[in-house]
Amino acid sequence: MKILWMPLLAALVLLGACTSGQQKVQSIDYASVVNPFIGTDYTGNTYPGAQVPFGMVQLSPDNGLSGWDRIAGYFYPDSTIAGFSHTHLSGTGAGDLYDISFMPVTLPYQEVKGELGIHSKFSHSDEEAYAGYYRVKLQDYGIDVELTATPRCGIQRYTFPKAEAMVVLNLKKAMNWDFTMDSHIEVVDSCNIRGYRFSEGWARGQKVYFASRFSRPFKSHNVEEAEIMLKGEKVGTSKVARFFFDTEEGEQVTVVTALSGVSVEGAVKNLEVEAPHNDFDAYLVEAKKEWNNRLQRIEVTGGEEDDRVNFYTALYHSMLAPTIYSDVDGKYYGPDKQVHQADGWVNYSTFSLWDTFRASHPLFTYTEPARVNDMVKSFIAFYEQNGRLPVWNFWGSETDMMIGYHAVPVIVDAYLKGIGDFDAEKALEACIATANIDEYRGIGSYKKKGYIPYNVVDEYNAENWSLSRTLEYAFDDFCIAEMAKKMGKTELADEYFKRSQNYRNVFNPATGFMQPIDDRGVFQPDFNPDEYTAHICESNAWHYFWSVQHDIKGLITLTGGQDKFAAKLDSMFTYIPVGKEDLPIFSTGMIGQYAHGNEPSHHVIYLYNKVRQPWKAQMYVAKVMDELYLNAPAGLCGNEDCGQMSAWYVFSAMGFYPVNPVSGEYEIGTPRFPEMRLNLENGRTFTVLAPNVSRENIYIQEVKVNGKPYDKSYITHQQLMDGATVEFVMGKEPGKIWY
Repeated sequence: MKILWMPLLAALVLLGACTSGQQKVQSIDYASVVNPFIGTDYTGNTYPGAQVPFGMVQLSPDNGLSGWDRIAGYFYPDSTIAGFSHTHLSGTGAGDLYDISFMPVTLPYQEVKGELGIHSKFSHSDEEAYAGYYRVKLQDYGIDVELTATPRCGIQRYTFPKAEAMVVLNLKKAMNWDFTMDSHIEVVDSCNIRGYRFSEGWARGQKVYFASRFSRPFKSHNVEEAEIMLKGEKVGTSKVARFFFDTEEGEQVTVVTALSGVSVEGAVKNLEVEAPHNDFDAYLVEAKKEWNNRLQRIEVTGGEEDDRVNFYTALYHSMLAPTIYSDVDGKYYGPDKQVHQADGWVNYSTFSLWDTFRASHPLFTYTEPARVNDMVKSFIAFYEQNGRLPVWNFWGSETDMMIGYHAVPVIVDAYLKGIGDFDAEKALEACIATANIDEYRGIGSYKKKGYIPYNVVDEYNAENWSLSRTLEYAFDDFCIAEMAKKMGKTELADEYFKRSQNYRNVFNPATGFMQPIDDRGVFQPDFNPDEYTAHICESNAWHYFWSVQHDIKGLITLTGGQDKFAAKLDSMFTYIPVGKEDLPIFSTGMIGQYAHGNEPSHHVIYLYNKVRQPWKAQMYVAKVMDELYLNAPAGLCGNEDCGQMSAWYVFSAMGFYPVNPVSGEYEIGTPRFPEMRLNLENGRTFTVLAPNVSRENIYIQEVKVNGKPYDKSYITHQQLMDGATVEFVMGKEPGKIWY
């Protein structure tokens, strides 16, 4: 399926600055290689709209209807658009945001009762997108809508026909989990408006303030108000504003909107600093420049065009979250419902940590080390204001979605790699405090018994997920131990190394699986590893067996040695239970029991390296890249999950993957491109060469590092930072390496 975006050949441009005898330099317009429609169909839950890297604003079209398929506001099979809102979540399984929604129309307009409201038909043949830009024609009105963005502002350009035109600002509209609690619109003058929208949903007590500027005066306006009732009581006021224009054929109106989580005044300041004029094209140039600056940090050469589009779209998706969550003056709204000041750093939010600790954050340590430093500072601030590190937070709210305390591996990875100037003592304090909140999600039982009983459910998690929590906590504890060890805190390190072995307590030798266990120490009866139960998080026992990233050697020993471990891996990729065709919505991208559409499986392929069968890892990595990442709207096999699905592809296409994100080691898989260059901030370049790689030549025959034969199944963080050159000789048959 072909989608309208700039083709790759058109993205090859000559930057022909010919001054002082400089040679012409050929470069790639990476922003135009990106296809934002990837993941907008099937289960990807991505949005195609405009954003800059890690931007607070995600300006994107909304189809106007709720539903799991429309969690990002947009679902490719739909045919309507009912607004362009400024906040969206990329690839999550829970729907919220859609704040500050504008919709241009001509009179008379199309409106139906119910959720859809004012809307227009559209066609994908009149739709275009690349990194930082989106365009669509609203068929019912003949209006072209273009979108671009700055970090805190969204810029819309409407090209009207000759008509009586209207722009609707709907602060009442809400979809999926979102519910409007209160709103306000102030018309400052005939070009400027401002106000706020408060809501409840996945984000608790969310407050979004805005300031908008029209490029030309509206001739008149009206504001419709209604009481918002909840449980029979008024909780606030909904507001819908209509701004009227008489337009000539081809006349353009630009609307520039700044957001703030702090105040209207904060939004006004963001507007003044980031978007002081109405030149849409100038903002677009800057957005593309910023995307090109970020995307060119990894250069891939050769290979098939679809693979290059997939790669740069994956790299693009990896940088849509986390998101900036402080104003230009450093102010931000904290989880304690107070305004705080970030001095010399940027506060970040939208941390889908159960997903992104695995590959997204390790990727940032090479592509965005300065942001990693600020993200850790954001964690520390969140701890100081909320008493614990975030689990899944956005817009100043802790959602408590998913499990583990996975800010810990992000902090520890940054510390072990020597990134930034954050307060390591305070960071370790935050990790330890979070790991010892006895009343939170079974941590007290975990500390006392060495596991979380499946028959004890606490107020924070009705799903229970006891087995998964035990395994996730054990990994996080290992991370704490590693940080304490590096800091010379031997006693503390020993305590957490011991806690990290708690995974052994839920291993049942009789079944050969990690198994739920009750508060008396008895394994769950009638256990079936194929079943999806309340005790295992979005998975079954097959998926979670391998969630011991920190002690694969110990897991191999528990299993009975390398041969049995290898046999279990084989079963993971070949076993299909009879009568299990109807799988949960999160079990997608299935290869046997391997579920690439959900995160617990993401590292498992690479475990073949640990049992001296690397050719199987190479085979399955290539299979996943070939079959489960496609240059099409349905090109993602599962939720994008704020970048993790795409970060897996970025790492794997480069030829390696962080099985244990804090180990400083990256297991080798199979590269996708003949040449890859990772341009580091220290001025060095890490290079991977595989000149004869192809769809058939997926097996590594020989490895050299800096020209010398190499016999390890992994590369190290130090090799990357030193700018090493890794050379792979590829072939059609399994190579005899790492036996």
